[in-house]
Amino acid sequence: MGIPRTGTASAGPRVKVSRTGLPAAAPRMTLDSVIVGDCIAELERIPSGSVDLVFADPPYNLQLEGALSRPDQSVVDAVDDDWDKFASFEAYDAFTRAWLLQARRVMKKDATLWVIGSYHNIFRVGAILQDLGFWILNDVVWRKANPMPNFRGRRFTNAHETMIWASRGPDAKAYTFHYDALKAGNEDTQVRSDWFIPLCTGGERLKGEDGRKVHPTQKPEALLARVLLSSSNPGDVVLDPFFGTGTTGAVAKKLGRHFIGIERDTTYAAAARERIAAVEPLSGEAIAPAPGKRAEPRIPFASLLEAGLIAPGALLFDEKRRYEATVRADGAILRDGIVGSIHKIGALSQGLPACNGWTFWMTETAEGPVLLDDLRRRMRGLMAAA
Repeated sequence: MGIPRTGTASAGPRVKVSRTGLPAAAPRMTLDSVIVGDCIAELERIPSGSVDLVFADPPYNLQLEGALSRPDQSVVDAVDDDWDKFASFEAYDAFTRAWLLQARRVMKKDATLWVIGSYHNIFRVGAILQDLGFWILNDVVWRKANPMPNFRGRRFTNAHETMIWASRGPDAKAYTFHYDALKAGNEDTQVRSDWFIPLCTGGERLKGEDGRKVHPTQKPEALLARVLLSSSNPGDVVLDPFFGTGTTGAVAKKLGRHFIGIERDTTYAAAARERIAAVEPLSGEAIAPAPGKRAEPRIPFASLLEAGLIAPGALLFDEKRRYEATVRADGAILRDGIVGSIHKIGALSQGLPACNGWTFWMTETAEGPVLLDDLRRRMRGLMAAA
């Protein structure tokens, strides 16, 4: 979103684009602020291991050749700013490597990074990510509900952008991912890696006094909200080294996250500050992380017997009553002469390599058939009350 130029916060003529950064200055960690300056130089001032999440919307290096016109000869308001122009692919790669190195340095051990791009740059960014030691977790396709058509009719309509989600390395196993909460908000279905979200339009699109867009590539808040909700927690520090008009900061404030935004262009930075100042944070109840199943205490099946929630000799059966098994006093179950766990016997019954016995087996109670998973939930309630 932002502009990686050298310069200061003072207004005035734009200066030559810098691709290598400025001399390092004293470290600083200013939260919930828009820092005006060269992205690489300012990244160098952030202390190592201090950021929980990075969202980066770097220049795409679109390589546009002249103005782009519609069939009626009107000119398309495309990205033709100096910040998106590089002398060569080598120059773009050097710039990408420089800011990614700094981003990786400031990330905490289990922090993750998102970077968004188009076919012009995202494959180069992905290769450099891997060269630098990042571990790619997903590539997510943002499918645009209302993409700009291909006016020349020489290519497919470019209706998506790609986001790469990566950890610092393969050893970063404890990264944040709110799988269960995302699934609950998606009709109890796993969230896929293709996201159908409209472009930024209407009242959300920032415009100047002349009615023109303040920034040509302002991202929709819905896109950033899904990124932050999936991979960060309230109170986390989110870094955006290409801040633009502050979508990341606005969403972070709304969702109770801290942010650090780096932006070279003073016009964009001013628009971002004004926009973020008007944001009202959501209540703590609305943004509190939902407890994930992996974070819940482990409950052995035998604990249900010890708590009296199920009795030895009880009959287990699946939802369609195709299979049956008997609960043993030691917490194992028996079916067709084979003794094993609820998971092992569930898998053998179906001829499958694995089975979640908690969600496969049911038992009869005074209230009717109940999943073992529901009995496990009751057990956790008893533990919490104790």
